[in-house]
Amino acid sequence: MEEIDKLIRRHQNWSRLSAAFFYSICVAVALNMFWEPGGVFASGVTGLAQLLATIVRKWFNFSIALPFVSLSTTDLFSTGTLLFFLNVPLFVLAWKAIGHRFTFFTFLAVIFSTIMIRVLGVLTPLTKDPIVCGIFGAVVNGLGTGFALRNNISTGGIDILGIVLRKRTGRTVGTINIMFNILIIFFAGFVNDWPHALYSALAIFINGRVMDSLYTRQQRLQVMIVTARPRQVVNEIQNSMRRGITIVHDAEGAFHHEEKTILFTIISRAEMYDLEQAMRHSDPYAFVSITDSVKILGHFYEPKTD
Repeated sequence: MEEIDKLIRRHQNWSRLSAAFFYSICVAVALNMFWEPGGVFASGVTGLAQLLATIVRKWFNFSIALPFVSLSTTDLFSTGTLLFFLNVPLFVLAWKAIGHRFTFFTFLAVIFSTIMIRVLGVLTPLTKDPIVCGIFGAVVNGLGTGFALRNNISTGGIDILGIVLRKRTGRTVGTINIMFNILIIFFAGFVNDWPHALYSALAIFINGRVMDSLYTRQQRLQVMIVTARPRQVVNEIQNSMRRGITIVHDAEGAFHHEEKTILFTIISRAEMYDLEQAMRHSDPYAFVSITDSVKILGHFYEPKTD
C-alpha cells in the first residue's frame, strides 16, 4: 500500500512539473508573440509586470555602468524579471498559509515562466494588430493557466491570494481580482493609449473564459435526484465523492404514483463524470437534474490544495 501511495505521489509530481513547464511556454508565447507586439496588457501580476516594464522602457531607459559590464534598465527590469520579483512576497504567503508542496510547484511555474519569456523573446511576432494579438494571446495564456490549475498548481499572483482568502473566509477573491484588473486597464490607457486599454480589457475577458472552460473545480452545481433506491444511490455517491446529501422522503411520482425519494447535493463541475458513473451503478433509471449553483452558504468540502 505504501508503494502504491509513493507511485501515485510520484505521478502527481510529474504531472505538476509538466503543467508548470507547459504554462511557462504558453505565457512566454502569449507575451512575446502577441501581447507585447500588440501593446496589450495581461491580467493580474503578469499585467502589472508588463505595465512596470513599459514605464521603464518609455521613461527610464538608460544604461548602468558596472565594473565589468554595462546594463540597460530595460534588461534589468524586463517583464520576466519583474514577474518573478513581484511574486516573491506571495511565495512567502503561500508557504505559510497554503502548503510547502503547492508553493514549490508555484515557484517552479514562475521560474520557468521567467526563463521562457527571456528564451522565447527571439520569436518573430505574427502580427501587431492589437485585436488579433489580444484575442490569440488570451487564448494561449488561458490554455496554459487552465491546464496548470487543473493539475493543482498556481501560476502565482492573484491566484495565491484567492486560495488563501477562500481557505480562511470561504469567500472568493473575485472583487479584488476585478479591481486589480480595472487598475491595470486604467493605467494601460495612460501608458499606451485608451484604444489599447480597451483591447487589454477584451484580452483579460477572453483569458478568463478560456481558463474557466478548462478549470472547472471551482464551478458549483446543484444536483437533484429522484430515485426509488435512495440507500444505494447515497452509498455510491459518498463512496466515490466526499459530498453531503439531503434526503427528502415520501415524494410521489405523478404518472405511476410510486413512492420516491428526492436527494439534493452540491458537486463541482469536475465531479460530473464521477456522479454519472455513480448513478449508472446505483440507479440507472433515476431522474437527475443538474443546475448551476450561483452561491453557497455553509460548508462545502474542497480537497486539499497541497
